Amino acid sequence: MTSALSVRWLGRVPYREALAVQTALFEHGNRQHLLLLEHPHVFTHGLRADLAANVRCEPSAVGAELVAIKRGGDVTYHGPGQLVGYPILNLDNRLGAAAHVCGVEGVVIDALTELGVTGAGRLDGYAGVWLDPGTDRERKICAVGVRLKQGRTMHGFALNVTTDMRYLREYIVPCGIGHKAVTSLAEEGVDVSMRDVADVIARHAARRWAAGEFERQDVAWKHAADGRDLSAFSRGEGPGESPVANRAAARLEDAGVTEGLSIGTRKPEWLRPKVRLGDEAMQLKRTIRSLDLVTVCEDAGCPNLSDCWSDGTATFMVLGERCTRACGFCLVDTRLPAPPAADEAVRVAEAIDRMALDHAVLTMVARDDLADGGMAHVAECVTTIRRRRPTACIETLISDVKGDDAALELLLAARPDVLNHNMETVARLQRAVRPSAGYARSLSVLARAKAAGLVTKSGFMVGLGESDDEVVGLLGDLAEIGVDIVTIGQYLRPTSHHLPVARYAEPAEFERWKRIGESLGIGHVEASPLTRSSYHAKAAADAVDAPVATPVVLADH
Repeated sequence: MTSALSVRWLGRVPYREALAVQTALFEHGNRQHLLLLEHPHVFTHGLRADLAANVRCEPSAVGAELVAIKRGGDVTYHGPGQLVGYPILNLDNRLGAAAHVCGVEGVVIDALTELGVTGAGRLDGYAGVWLDPGTDRERKICAVGVRLKQGRTMHGFALNVTTDMRYLREYIVPCGIGHKAVTSLAEEGVDVSMRDVADVIARHAARRWAAGEFERQDVAWKHAADGRDLSAFSRGEGPGESPVANRAAARLEDAGVTEGLSIGTRKPEWLRPKVRLGDEAMQLKRTIRSLDLVTVCEDAGCPNLSDCWSDGTATFMVLGERCTRACGFCLVDTRLPAPPAADEAVRVAEAIDRMALDHAVLTMVARDDLADGGMAHVAECVTTIRRRRPTACIETLISDVKGDDAALELLLAARPDVLNHNMETVARLQRAVRPSAGYARSLSVLARAKAAGLVTKSGFMVGLGESDDEVVGLLGDLAEIGVDIVTIGQYLRPTSHHLPVARYAEPAEFERWKRIGESLGIGHVEASPLTRSSYHAKAAADAVDAPVATPVVLADH
C-alpha cells in the first residue's frame, strides 16, 4: 500500500537549517515527504564546482551566503520568490537517479501546464525544466538536482516564480551553463502567488509518488489582507492592555484560531495540581536559596512543582531569569537580562551534588543578546557538573540559538546525555505562539543533535487551537527526524496578557497521542494534562536507555 505524502510548507528557511532537516529525514525516516519552502539568498555549489569561473560577485555584497554541499554540479542559486521543493522518498534503487530526476521534472511540468504555461518540457543533456526546449527561444525555469542512496532520495527542485533574476544572470553562471537563458513565471507573464504554485505542486507530487494521497501542514502564510509577515518578532511592555497579547491574538486569528476560553473559565478536576511541600521539598528549596539559584519550576509556574520537589528533583534555569524573547505562552520575565554569572556553573554543580541527583536537568532562557546564545555557558555547566558528579545523567533544555551552527556546536561538543529543545506547538501556530522562532529551525536543532549522536527530546503543548491531525503530524515529523523522547501537556494561560486557551484536552486524548507517537517510532512519549518538559525526565531517559557520557577529565587552571 502506498503511504500518503507528508507535505510541509515551511516558509522562508535558511539553507543550512533546511539541509539539516532533510538530511535527518533522509537518514532516519521511512515515510514519504515533500518539503516546500523559500530560502534567503544563497549560492550553493558541489565539491568540484568551478567557483572562479562561475561566481561573478562577492556573495556577501549581494546579501547572499556561499555554501558547499555534498552533491555533484556547479553553482546554483536559491532565494526569495523561488519555490524550492525537497522530496525525501523511498524509491526502487534499481531505477537509478536519472529516473528520479525525470520524475521530479514531470511533477513540475504537469504543474506548469495546469498553471497555464505552454511549452514546458525537458532538454536533452540538461537536467531541469525548460520552456520551448529545442528552439532558439529555449530557457530554463526550474533547476533539478537530486541524491539517491539505498533507495532514499533527497535534494530536489527550484522553480522560479517571482525570483530576482539578477542573481541568476549577473551574479553567477547557473549550473555552469553560460550559454542558456533563464526565466521565471513572472517574466513569462504568469501572475500567480507562491501559495497557489505550492498547492498545485503538492497535488501533482502526491499523484506521482503517493497515488494522490497526502497530508499537509503549513506554517502560517503572510496575512492575506495586507501582506504582513507573521514571523516578525515584536514585544510590548507595560501594564493594562498588553501589546504582546494583542499582537499574539492577532497572529492567532491570522492562523485561523478565533475563539478561546475566558481566563475565568473553571479548570477541569484533572488540571488541578495538588500542592504538597513536605520536608524533602522544603530542604531542596533551602538548598536552592542558599546557592542563589533559579529553578524553572518556580519561575515558569510549573504545576508539578510539589510533585517533583517532593521526589528530590528540580530543573535548574541557567543564564539568569530574564529572557530576550516574549513568547505568547510564557511567564518568564522579559526585562533586559544581566550578564551571565561567572560562578553559576559551580553553584549548580554543588546543588546537584548536595542533592545526590542521578539525572540533572538544565534549562535556559533565550539569550539572543549573547553572540553564542549562551551555549558556551551551558556547556561549561555540563562539564562542571560532570567534574563534580561524574555519574549524573545531564539533560539540557535549550533555545534554538537562532539556528547558529557554530554556537550549537559549543554545546554538542560537551555532549549532554539528553539534548532537549521544544517545538512548543504545531506548524500552523508557530508564528502566533513563538514569533521569534520557527518550525523548521527547531526541527533543525533536533536534527543536528541527533546527527551528533545525542539522545534527543522535544515537547509541545495542546489546547492552543491545533487539530488532532496536526498533533499527529507533528509527532510524525519528530519521529521521522529521529527524536527519542517527546512530552505533551496542556497549555495553561498564565495571565490575561497571554494567549487564551482554546480548549482543555481530555486525559484519554493524551493517552491516545502517547500510543500514536510510540507507534510511529518515538522511544518514549510522556503525555498527560500536567506534563511539562522535565516531568519524569529520569524515567523517560531510562526508557530509551540514555547512556551517561564518559566523564570529561579537565585540567584545573
